[in-house]
Amino acid sequence: MFRRRKKQSNVNTTRHLITKTNPRSPISEQYRTIRTNLQFSSVDTELRSMLITSSGPAEGKSSVVSNLAIVFAQQGKKVLLIDADMRKPTMHYTFRLDNRQGLSSVLVGETALAETVVNSGVDNLDILSCGPIPPNPSELLGSKAMGKMLKEAMANYDLVIFDTPPVLAVTDAQILANICDGVLMVVRSKKTEYEAAKKAQQSLEPAKAKMLGVVLNDREQKKSNYYYYYGT
Repeated sequence: MFRRRKKQSNVNTTRHLITKTNPRSPISEQYRTIRTNLQFSSVDTELRSMLITSSGPAEGKSSVVSNLAIVFAQQGKKVLLIDADMRKPTMHYTFRLDNRQGLSSVLVGETALAETVVNSGVDNLDILSCGPIPPNPSELLGSKAMGKMLKEAMANYDLVIFDTPPVLAVTDAQILANICDGVLMVVRSKKTEYEAAKKAQQSLEPAKAKMLGVVLNDREQKKSNYYYYYGT
């Protein structure tokens, strides 16, 4: 297993990581339900790599990614969460990590994957932040180095999860969908338009992406602020 750089100390995990801070909450239970449904959706072939995306910005994608990674790790799987949003990365903020090295550093050969992954503070969960924002994100994600890195990651982890930019904004998600086992889409109640969600799904079809399902985010429910669920 990799030797990991240590997470920065003396900093509290953000409130967005509810599956860590309050694992018995109803929202945390919904994330575990999503985890179970994802596993059922890949009953014939083990789910080893997946990407999570949305049609547009501000739909709660990165919070969903982070909490799903945590519940998979809590199940005992060795998980690597990769921030592949090289245009507007957020994972280093969510987990309070140093972002001077990351995915971009690995893909251009400046650092090795083993030296760049960081312990998240959650057992079994490591993070590969974005690193310095490159001028050519799409080219890096579609490079041979990306395929090589994913192969190395899958040799050391049970599950590799990518956080990617919104589908309709750039082509990055389509590029990665071609090499991942499946795609999970996040939509936001009262924000995501049906036509945008449909167009996002259609744009992934040329990459022969396996659509694992959809997470509906921020739907109001009585006696609770929000909940998440998985659907096809």
